[in-house]
Amino acid sequence: MKRLINLTPSRGSRWLLGLLPFLLLAMLYMSLSNARLAENPNDRLLPTPSTMASSFYHLATAENVRTGQIVLWTDTFASLERIVIGVGISALIGLIVGILNGGLPIVRAKLSPLVTVASLIPPMAILPILFIAFGTGEAAKIALIVIGVTPFLIRDLQGHALRLPDEQLIKAQTLGASSWQVLLRVLLPQLTPRLLNATRLALGTAWLFLIAAEAIAAQEGLGYRIFLVRRYLSMDVILPYVAWITLLAFLLDQLLAWVSRIAFPWYHAGEGDKS
Repeated sequence: MKRLINLTPSRGSRWLLGLLPFLLLAMLYMSLSNARLAENPNDRLLPTPSTMASSFYHLATAENVRTGQIVLWTDTFASLERIVIGVGISALIGLIVGILNGGLPIVRAKLSPLVTVASLIPPMAILPILFIAFGTGEAAKIALIVIGVTPFLIRDLQGHALRLPDEQLIKAQTLGASSWQVLLRVLLPQLTPRLLNATRLALGTAWLFLIAAEAIAAQEGLGYRIFLVRRYLSMDVILPYVAWITLLAFLLDQLLAWVSRIAFPWYHAGEGDKS
């Protein structure tokens, strides 16, 4: 008899097992929704799927009377632009500082304590400072994402660089590589796929900061819309928007995973044996 730790489901079984929790949650929601609506047909806390689908379709197709824009797509493009710019800046800074901290001890001695302290500062606590410094425009929202995500990326890449075998660095120097050549030809190729993986892990945090910033000061965006309609208890809009944000985050995660597999197949060489 196989031990539980050695039981590996087939590809089809993994799909079924993965869908099972979602099906159970959907059944639980339907039962609770039906129970509340049976007591009060005007209840707005747990709307039916058909009501949510109707509201979502209206937001995705109907033009806003005041602006002439389609609400869902305007909010989506605004939020995606902020998240892509914020995460992109964070990844660039994280890669540069992570390589320097991980490869140059003199730089690590100067910057590592600062990065550690910065990573412990709650970004939401300094959001008012960002609004005062940058105003309520795009800069403050992007800055919040950068401040919240960058220290994590730096520390992750720095730690990965320090875990690389010393033999690689010694061999490169033995062959005449300078410090910068070691950074660019030994560390950079190995840290870049790690950066993509770390960025995937940071996406959830980036979305959290974005939604919070949009809820406080924005005229468009997914977070702005959620907090705008909450005063009317419009759960038929809030729940589809939450599902839409989750889908967008999942697609971004899968896009980064695809890029990593295509660009760095050697980094994922052992994953096939575990899938």
